[in-house]
Amino acid sequence: FSHPPYFLLVGIPGLEKEQFWIAFPFCIMYAIAVLANITLLLIIKAEPSLHEPMYLFLAMLAFTDLVLSTSMLPKMLGIFWLGSGEIGFLSCLAQLFFIHTFSSVESGVLMAMALDRYVAICCPLRHSSILSVPVVVALGSLVLVRGVLLVSPFCFLLCRMPFCQHHVISHSYCEHMAVVKLACGDTRVNVIYGLFVAFIVTGSDMILISVSYAMILRVVMRLSSTEARLKAFSTCASHVCVILAFYVPALFTFLTHRFGHSIPPHVHIMVANLYLLVPPMLNPIVYGVRT
Repeated sequence: FSHPPYFLLVGIPGLEKEQFWIAFPFCIMYAIAVLANITLLLIIKAEPSLHEPMYLFLAMLAFTDLVLSTSMLPKMLGIFWLGSGEIGFLSCLAQLFFIHTFSSVESGVLMAMALDRYVAICCPLRHSSILSVPVVVALGSLVLVRGVLLVSPFCFLLCRMPFCQHHVISHSYCEHMAVVKLACGDTRVNVIYGLFVAFIVTGSDMILISVSYAMILRVVMRLSSTEARLKAFSTCASHVCVILAFYVPALFTFLTHRFGHSIPPHVHIMVANLYLLVPPMLNPIVYGVRT
């Protein structure tokens, strides 16, 4: 199978001159994400009273955000500041694997956190027995295994594709569909499998999150005390903000790759970059500090 020894990442198509300056806010966001998430992990580890389901899920989210942002930003800064766009074929597949696997893990952790909120509000007296520490660890492990099993075929399928010396990726990082578009063979299997994974991960997680919040809303609206209602809504508000910050740009990126051919490439790439940077920066602030 013929594939090039390396790919060339162009950064943000159409904004090649501006991307040197765009890198500065990206670098600041990454620094905040790394500092905030590491601080959160250290606090949760050091404080025994925080070894509870809500904080363990928060620790999983912080670790996932660290891996997700670190998988793409250092290389992106190299492209923007040093013009170092070359990335080896296997390195590209490794970056693709980590980005898509931990995007799937983040979606799964957000779904698990929604279930935690549902149990905490709808079955408060049974919360600790239903979501014990072993159950939380098992949920985290299942989410990670799901991501690895679903994303690994992306890499195997791409290894089997001929690229006919096409090696310029119009993106800032190795994203699955951006690499698939360079292949000169039949890519239907890649496209169909990509849609299948997106539906299984994002679709199922969003359905479970929606059902959890619908049931939470039903229980909260039955509360007679306004103060109790506000407290319940306050408990869920930060989680809803985190969900929106993750899923809105994710859906925009997914739909643009397949249907949004009229959207300028630089808009699509900017949103795809922010999708991997903004949630890791906001999660420990919006969710962690509040909690």
